Amino acid sequence: MLLLTGHYVGLVPELPEVETVRRQLVPLIVGTRITGCDAHPSSRFRDATLATGYRIHRINRRGKYLLIGLLPVPPADPIPTRELVIHLGMTGGVSVCSSPPNDPYLRACWSLEDGRYMAFRDIRRFGRLAVVATGEYSLLPTLHRLGPEPSDPSLDGAAFHSALSSSRRHVKTKLLSQRPIAGVGNIYADEALWRAGINPAARRVGRERATMLLDSIREVLGEALANNGTTLRDYRTPGGESGRNQDRLDCYGRGGQPCRSCGETLATRQLDQRTTTWCRSCQAR
Repeated sequence: MLLLTGHYVGLVPELPEVETVRRQLVPLIVGTRITGCDAHPSSRFRDATLATGYRIHRINRRGKYLLIGLLPVPPADPIPTRELVIHLGMTGGVSVCSSPPNDPYLRACWSLEDGRYMAFRDIRRFGRLAVVATGEYSLLPTLHRLGPEPSDPSLDGAAFHSALSSSRRHVKTKLLSQRPIAGVGNIYADEALWRAGINPAARRVGRERATMLLDSIREVLGEALANNGTTLRDYRTPGGESGRNQDRLDCYGRGGQPCRSCGETLATRQLDQRTTTWCRSCQAR
């Protein structure tokens, strides 16, 4: 069985992990027709059956969401394309296998025309499956309101500063809202704020430091993607290997250890109900 997991304790897989899943699913299922589906009756998963009869023609990602493009079979004119939207939640995983999985945490299983199966398992049931008209996300509010992708060329320091200045919430909380920029969660928010020297509890960030933070976000996400993501517990690549980025984290999860920049002990606190690690010296303001 080929298993793509995202089983972080209390964490949602972030952009590097979801993008790794996307890239490695593409050669496995693009071009394949979905011939049937069994799904959990919960409203979070039952839409999965609506993908039956469609051919998978592409896989995109938006923030932390997988967007599997579906074409009708036979083709229609105009082509009424749909998307199978997958959010992994905290413990969701996608697998492609040769036989139906016997798994108590299976939430949806799609039959493929070549005899294989694509399965979605989710232990804690915080994930979400939906089938929508292509680009129509009004019934998925978080996806509908996502900010720009980190790679968006129109996202510059000025635009990012403006987005961060739209409220008085803590800067880390603003990042986790997905509104100023998409795909950043707890791990990479801590990493980027540490790298930029910005206190996660700051409520105002000047334009120059906003530009530094944007650069830091792009750097830490790019490095994590190059390392196939961060494995804190169960996340694995399709080859069954762990991500390698956990060995390169400078701040996240290192509370009580020395700062790699100044040597002071890294502090940990709950900030808007999220565990947050930072350096009192390097991120004093």
